[in-house]
Amino acid sequence: MTRTTTRVLAGLSLVGLAATAGCSSDEPSQAAAPVPTAVAAPDPLLGVPITDSGVLTASMLGLGDLPDGFSSIPDPVQDLGLDPAPDYDSPDKSSTDPAGCAAVLAPVSEQRGGAASSAVARFSGPNFSSIDEDAASYSGIEAAEAFGSVQQAWSGCAEFTGTDADGVSVEYALAGRQQSQIGDASASIRLTTSSEGFTLISDVVVAVVDSTVLQIVVSDQSGLEPATVTAVAEAAADRIRTATPSA
Repeated sequence: MTRTTTRVLAGLSLVGLAATAGCSSDEPSQAAAPVPTAVAAPDPLLGVPITDSGVLTASMLGLGDLPDGFSSIPDPVQDLGLDPAPDYDSPDKSSTDPAGCAAVLAPVSEQRGGAASSAVARFSGPNFSSIDEDAASYSGIEAAEAFGSVQQAWSGCAEFTGTDADGVSVEYALAGRQQSQIGDASASIRLTTSSEGFTLISDVVVAVVDSTVLQIVVSDQSGLEPATVTAVAEAAADRIRTATPSA
């Protein structure tokens, strides 16, 4: 796992915070549910792919689309012009069991190759919350296949284990979650990540919009409100829709 879950859990371990209790909310609770049945993309998908990565990057979530208190996380190489991180002598002890579950939360473009363009946007918020978006645009039927590939990665991964880069044990639990439709079709899960007494809840929405597949990961120690997840996912889909060239 290389995305939000391990990044935030590592931060929690470093500062030695105690696990927090869940917050009350007027929104319906997200009770655990089985891994959802795969949702098919519409046939045919309308709209042509976004072939310019710059256009797709400009169509990702911005701070104005997010709750107060979030800030952008710049890419050290692409945004800040820094050299890539050096290789270190200490071995990477990260692992996932079953190995196939390592694809859970992997960027769409990694789960399905051949994207015409791809982009990533990451944001950090208060109390170790974060919002990540990645998107990949495809030609023809490949967008529908990419949408299916992401959901296929969830299969067989209701519960799995792993270790982080330092060899610390991590436990994962994946379940379906209720979510109104986003874009042309969407599916949603909740991934609960636990390590050394710390827990991180990631609500995930994967949607296909025209010929682009986007993945939103909203993470917090107790889970952000469902209305917030929906608002962020809808904003992401609207921005992609606006950027899609006319067929």
